[in-house]
Amino acid sequence: MLRERIRKGKRSVEAGPRHPPVPKAVDIDSSNSQQTEVPPPKLKAEGGSAIEKLASLRKQAETWEPALSLSSLRDTMVFATGNPEAELMLVGEAPGYEEERRGQPFVGKAGQKLDQILMAMGFSRDSVYISNICKFRPALRNQTTNNRKPTPLEMQACLPFVRAEIEIVRPKCIVALGGTAAEGLLNYENQPVGRMREQWHEFEGIPLRVTYHPSYLLHNDSAVTEKRKVWEDMLSVMEFLEMPISQKQRAFFAEK
Repeated sequence: MLRERIRKGKRSVEAGPRHPPVPKAVDIDSSNSQQTEVPPPKLKAEGGSAIEKLASLRKQAETWEPALSLSSLRDTMVFATGNPEAELMLVGEAPGYEEERRGQPFVGKAGQKLDQILMAMGFSRDSVYISNICKFRPALRNQTTNNRKPTPLEMQACLPFVRAEIEIVRPKCIVALGGTAAEGLLNYENQPVGRMREQWHEFEGIPLRVTYHPSYLLHNDSAVTEKRKVWEDMLSVMEFLEMPISQKQRAFFAEK
């Protein structure tokens, strides 16, 4: 069955650091209020298979001028990872310290939390497709392990890649992890996740669900109600994908 084949995972998109992170001077305020709009970029995904096309995108992303020209972004590109034929695609906001260091999305503490969520759903990391709306880590002055969310301009610079990835992978549904990713994909401004979740949206003709970023759960780890909200969003995704759901799964984090 397709679902079983997807869960086991096919060949994953290769993910790994191309070179060590290079500190980048930040001479523009992180709001990017003085920067001009990025001109419409042109991408061409070359190759016959999905893996080849995604590899072509990765190569272009490494030298993507619309992003590299922004002094508010660091230089190390972090591409996507996972199954190029996945039913489920998850999109976060941007790489953080660990992601930049290791060259893969969601490999820090938030990534570990995401892995737990996927496992509870019946997925492995290799069976889904994981990406970020911004392919470069947003920079800060005197930056070490601290991070910030990407600005609209920074997301705009990388959005063509997300669109191209979706066109290649053609997932059955997309999950936007956090308000920043949702705003970038859906073109919303200052919308809280609580207002965007519990309903289906659409991006590039594909159903999209919004939920809280895994890091939100790390900061609210003792709040069972917050975990339940995320799990209810995942149950909706599982139902949409027609996955079997046990009574035990349905009861996760439910009030007793």
